Amino acid sequence: MEIRQPIHSEHARTLDTAGLRRQFLVEDLFVPEQATLTYSQIDRIIVGGIQPVNQAVRFSPELGRHTGTDFFLQRRELGLINIGGDAVVEVDGRRYEVAAREALYIGQGAKEVAFSSVDPAKPAKLYFNCAPAHTHYPNKKITLAEASPETLGDAKTSNRRTIYKFLVPDVLPTCQLLMGMTQLEPGSLWNTMPCHTHERRMEVYFYFDMPADGVVFHMLGEPSETRHLVVRNEQAVIAPSWSIHSGVGTQAYTFIWGMVGENQVFKDMDHVPMTSLR
Repeated sequence: MEIRQPIHSEHARTLDTAGLRRQFLVEDLFVPEQATLTYSQIDRIIVGGIQPVNQAVRFSPELGRHTGTDFFLQRRELGLINIGGDAVVEVDGRRYEVAAREALYIGQGAKEVAFSSVDPAKPAKLYFNCAPAHTHYPNKKITLAEASPETLGDAKTSNRRTIYKFLVPDVLPTCQLLMGMTQLEPGSLWNTMPCHTHERRMEVYFYFDMPADGVVFHMLGEPSETRHLVVRNEQAVIAPSWSIHSGVGTQAYTFIWGMVGENQVFKDMDHVPMTSLR
């Protein structure tokens, strides 16, 4: 597990490209037959990817050492969205079939968790966020049809997109974790503009559905001190509460957003006027 420390906004202003990437970008999320984990001390979120191929992938018992618990999810909840081939997830003996563009919520206290691909020729790719949790809520699979969709934006401003809200209070209860997926329509390039911050929550963006030569210019930093990261397919950006989070791509793409913090109000955002960006 890689550990990332928090960073102050004034420190972030001084960083060069390499420094920004080291602090905020998560590059290698999917490794065959492994689970990758990046632990950010910003609200204690864990960001990771699981890619089983020929065998099941399980969380190592050693992960409890990082979280100070007897096992990994003893005091944590986890949400995952599959962006690859069909998967099977077994949670304490119960089997869940998770197809592409489907999500699974695993509640606090799950002890034995195993992730497998149905077809090794088309391996699953399970992107997940994991957050501290104070109580158990039931495990639940959420299909794309069950997600709470909302279409926003306009082709004239290149940001026509549909937001699928998988882990939100309208769909299922969680302790603090929110997750969803935003899909841009062909010809649209901006994911969130005008941009916003939210002092009460941090957020992680995971970008995918991009060709090898495609990129997203992800915007971060304070509204008066903006910076950017060049992000490629299947990479994630950790955004502190003080940072904007927005991006524009070389073509349409899809991204998964995850938030943890003090509330679960999706529209609790501090919008930034376009005229104040620097």
